[in-house]
Amino acid sequence: MCLAVPLKITEVNGRSGKGEISGVAREVDLGFLEDVKPGDYVLLHAGFAIQKVSEEEALKTLRAFEELGSL
Repeated sequence: MCLAVPLKITEVNGRSGKGEISGVAREVDLGFLEDVKPGDYVLLHAGFAIQKVSEEEALKTLRAFEELGSL
C-alpha cells in the first residue's frame, strides 16, 4: 500500500517545482505529469507528483487526514 498526499503547486521550473502542504514547502518532481501550473493540486508520493486532482478533492482529503490525526 502506498500513501499519496494532496499538494498545492506554488512554483514550476520545467520538470521540477515547489508545492505547499499545511504551510510546509516541498520540492516536487513533476516529470510524470503534463501541463502542471501554479495553483494546481497534485497527489505527491515519495517526492513525485503522480496525478492531478481537483481543489475540492484535495481539500476533502486533507480534512480527512486532519480528522484522523485528532483521533
